[in-house]
Amino acid sequence: MDMTEPDWQLYRSFLAVMREGSLSGAARSLGMTQPSLGRHIRELEDILGVSLFARSQQGLAPTDLAHELVPHAQAMASASAALRRAATTRKDAIAGVVRVTASEMMGAEVLPPILAAFRQQHPGIVIELSLSNEPEDLLRRDADIAVRMMRPTQGALVARHIGKIALGFFAHKRYIEANGRPETVADLAGHSLIGFDTETPYIRSMRPADLPYTREHFALRTDNDLASVAAIRAGYGIGICQIGIARRDSNLIHLLPGRFTLQMDTWVVMHEDLRRSVRTRALYDHFCVALSEYAAQSIGRPAKHAKNQGSRR
Repeated sequence: MDMTEPDWQLYRSFLAVMREGSLSGAARSLGMTQPSLGRHIRELEDILGVSLFARSQQGLAPTDLAHELVPHAQAMASASAALRRAATTRKDAIAGVVRVTASEMMGAEVLPPILAAFRQQHPGIVIELSLSNEPEDLLRRDADIAVRMMRPTQGALVARHIGKIALGFFAHKRYIEANGRPETVADLAGHSLIGFDTETPYIRSMRPADLPYTREHFALRTDNDLASVAAIRAGYGIGICQIGIARRDSNLIHLLPGRFTLQMDTWVVMHEDLRRSVRTRALYDHFCVALSEYAAQSIGRPAKHAKNQGSRR
């Protein structure tokens, strides 16, 4: 027997309940009434012939099947959002919506002035900026353009390597005045260090083996890069920061500049299907130039034009 295809609105309501954890919260997030949203959930269950939530006095508890459906419903949501962005204007117009994804640090500290300059050139383009340290799926069209700290491995992507962004140890001058300045890498072990809470494979691959900068050394542990830099600025201790960001604050002192530097490979990526979208390509090319200059300045070298690394990366 053929199954009636559920309307997308039913899946949207289902995702809202899964995200918010309650009918009332989901209804508020969608601008609906709670009874209307409840009808959506019951209708979806009836069409699919399954139970998605266990109902009790404590509210709704998702079933195992509901959790299995989430990634599929999220893929539909991404496709719907991509369709709306594509429909905002003609392909050959310098107007419409472009969705960008980047890490929290890049999105909050590096991209805003770059986007402000782009806005002056293309006021008809609306930017959606999604910040996450987890890479979004460009193939699924969760975003149009990504700024990534590692080489993309997915196919059907246009990727440009814009260079290496340098990082170093920094502390506020108040901290240095009160605690002294480390003269060697070994001296770091005697200071208040700011570092990660969870050592990811990426962090492990970048950290020199002989560096006294592991979880047990830290006086402040956080996996939020913005919180780490905020703590450096507050004078909490010594931490790692992008050199280009730290240079904006004359109170931040670059420590051990000749003895320790990390460099992050940086890529600008988009789906190859968007190469003919004038608005997306305009922002992509703008990022490549501006971020190449930012990266070059962080390591004290003249900027070079980023080269296309191939259309399938």
